[in-house]
Amino acid sequence: MDQSSRYADLNLNEEQLIQEGKHVLVYYKMKPSAKHYANPEGEKDYLAAAAHFAAESSTGTNVTVSTTDDFTQSIDALVYEIDPKNEVMKIAYPIELFDRNIRDGRAMIVSFLTLAIGNNQGMGDIAYAKMHDFYIPPTYLELYDGPSKDISDLWRVLGRPVVNGGFIVGTIIKPKLGLQPKPFADAAYDFWLGGDFIKNDEPQGNQVFAPMKKTIPLVVDAMKRAQDKTGEAKLFSANITADDPFEIIARGEYILEQFGEFASHVAFLIDGYVGGPTAITTARRYFPNQYLHYHRAGHGAVTSPSSKRGYSAFILAKMSRLQGASGIHVGTMSYGKMEGDKSDTQIAHMITEDVARGPAYKQDWLGIRPTTPIISGGMNALRIPGFFENLGHSNVILTAGGGCYGHIDGAAEGAKSLRQAEECWRAGADPIEFAKEHRQFARAFVSFPHDADKLYPGWREALEIESVTA
Repeated sequence: MDQSSRYADLNLNEEQLIQEGKHVLVYYKMKPSAKHYANPEGEKDYLAAAAHFAAESSTGTNVTVSTTDDFTQSIDALVYEIDPKNEVMKIAYPIELFDRNIRDGRAMIVSFLTLAIGNNQGMGDIAYAKMHDFYIPPTYLELYDGPSKDISDLWRVLGRPVVNGGFIVGTIIKPKLGLQPKPFADAAYDFWLGGDFIKNDEPQGNQVFAPMKKTIPLVVDAMKRAQDKTGEAKLFSANITADDPFEIIARGEYILEQFGEFASHVAFLIDGYVGGPTAITTARRYFPNQYLHYHRAGHGAVTSPSSKRGYSAFILAKMSRLQGASGIHVGTMSYGKMEGDKSDTQIAHMITEDVARGPAYKQDWLGIRPTTPIISGGMNALRIPGFFENLGHSNVILTAGGGCYGHIDGAAEGAKSLRQAEECWRAGADPIEFAKEHRQFARAFVSFPHDADKLYPGWREALEIESVTA
């Protein structure tokens, strides 16, 4: 059934829709199914498929129903732009469509996803559809929580300026599973002698071999001893992810009780993709004084560039800022081991700047706090200068597991090598020349020789490798 007469209006003007502020605009890459359309690349069939997608995303179905009235039609989602050749489909969703909390009238990401990327993902006449951008108007934006804490709060704890406080050197305890409480705490202490921030990895929590109630007190002790030894504040991101919101709260309360006077040194990590918006919102609202660390484990199932369905990594990050994540992992933009591209800097700009442009829309965040880019996945000191050159700043958190614990001289020296790598980039120095005067950075060349050979040919001769390894 061709529903384009009701669920499409190609005369709508995008600029006017944004100016009026009554719609959420969504940009998809969509391809109709050849099984259902004689010419799915033609404008008529493409528009029919797009209109059916909009109907399924809002007030319609695949048949005419007797319960539709004039008001129902006033909140139809409308296809307002198509480009069959480039598989572009844009839909305007009236903000009235989206569910609101009965307790406080606030908006919810669950409802946005249910409509914009819900049943339409399984429609038989759609070969695939993937969301690549969306625009939130001011009247709807103000209904989202946004972050309660941001990187400036961590800089304050570390005794740094709260504007451009710079690089936070972090790690992930390795191995990420298999350490009992004391070895885990010992590994934390070793790193903290050189670095700032430790992240519980995404599967770590309350395993039988490392119960939280045995592990956390030892971590608290390790933090106190490291702070006493270095004279510097240290940070810990504790994983409180769980299926049950009450378990999330119980874990968070226990951790804060244990850290006591150092509660401001603790972030709470939530596996936001697998835990979902409920887990993120539970942590955001119940613990507003804690930095909310959004880990996105599993997201590649839908965000991978090889996937034609779901939504992109850009969308995930943008939604995290709406929900109130203080920081989210954004990948390594082709510099680490994870999928990514240098152009992924667009993700970092969208979550940190007050006005930023995405693939299709410019978003004004109207003063909502920024979400920190958290970098992890195969990073070490040798990759840092190029990464920051591409990103353009170093106001990020790095969580380098192998980059610290794989350093030939241990985790603390690995942390120092990362800090020196950022100094190298800030100085605009040649990395090999910089290494000659900075031992920990020089030792990173020895620690990661395959990367060194690839990134800095001739390093062995330049650094007189025998003296460096002595």
